[in-house]
Amino acid sequence: MKKLFLIGFLISGLVTWAAKPVPSDPKATPEAVKLYQKMLILESKGMMFGHQDAFAYGTQWYNQPGRSDVKEVCGDHPAIIGWELGHLELGNVYSLDSVYFDNIRKGIQYADKIGAINTISWHHRNALTGGTSWDVSSKKTVESILPGGEKHVLYLQYLDKVADFMLSLKNENGKFIPILFRPYHEHTGSWFWWGKNLCTIDQYKALWRFTVNYLRNEKNIHHLLFSYSTDRFSTKEEYLERYPGDDIIDLVGFDLYDNGPEYRSVLDNCAKIVSQVAAEKGKIGAVTEAGDPTGKKTEWWTKTILETIRPYNLSYVLVWRNSFTKTKDVPFGPYKGSPSEQDFVKFYKDPKTLFLNDIK
Repeated sequence: MKKLFLIGFLISGLVTWAAKPVPSDPKATPEAVKLYQKMLILESKGMMFGHQDAFAYGTQWYNQPGRSDVKEVCGDHPAIIGWELGHLELGNVYSLDSVYFDNIRKGIQYADKIGAINTISWHHRNALTGGTSWDVSSKKTVESILPGGEKHVLYLQYLDKVADFMLSLKNENGKFIPILFRPYHEHTGSWFWWGKNLCTIDQYKALWRFTVNYLRNEKNIHHLLFSYSTDRFSTKEEYLERYPGDDIIDLVGFDLYDNGPEYRSVLDNCAKIVSQVAAEKGKIGAVTEAGDPTGKKTEWWTKTILETIRPYNLSYVLVWRNSFTKTKDVPFGPYKGSPSEQDFVKFYKDPKTLFLNDIK
């Protein structure tokens, strides 16, 4: 019933929506334009559920195509599938999350084939120090990779590797698969080398603008929808302080993990502001990362996430990964036997939430 209602809604929306919005890239591929418009229409119907690395591994398995922890709990896959490209810039064969890039490519192709939407993050190395994305030992990193900087040539090499990967993402008909690309996230914090205390406002904007323009103009890549996502913030002005421009951004979002008793009020405020910004700018709005770091709250899905976000038109909420190495990370998504398993089923059944079968 949920799916039948959605089909009717989509048909009605496509017929009546006269002035269809388009992505920021004037040369966006037809597939990217279609995805952009579809996601905006879906915002008025409900909120898609996403899971990082959902098709790559789960709490009890690794690299088993067609499997996901989410489906084993509720019977359906997530609508949004997250992937990570960290270490691609080093020329490695697998990511910082130990997923082979060949398998990421295959996973993206599989997700697209069955109707899911792919989003990619990129925790790339600190080009100045050689450290990880979390190496904040220098405030000169962003400056060093901008044009004229001492590491600019190295950064171009990083981007060239990303470009090669993006250009390999084609479907069985040879068409480029549209991707939500989300680099340089959580910049309102200072735990990444591109964070607010590690570079100036102008440097951060310049990093974004150079990156997007290089991929578009020098590498002729036009199937990417670019996602701007902060960590927590208090006001619209704070949210937009480092916003690099409507002409390069397609999605406005934020990351917010449940780290304290004030979580619901902060989530509500951020969701309200981002949904307003998205509506004003004609952009997609989303909760681009979320999760319960303890993994022990039995009603987190319905009482914390769903009821807080329900009043707002946001495209999706994506929770972080279910690591296959149990000692490394707490699983952020549902899985068989998890404390919140039954609550997630209620979350899945709610008309507000959209999974893979709801968006086909």
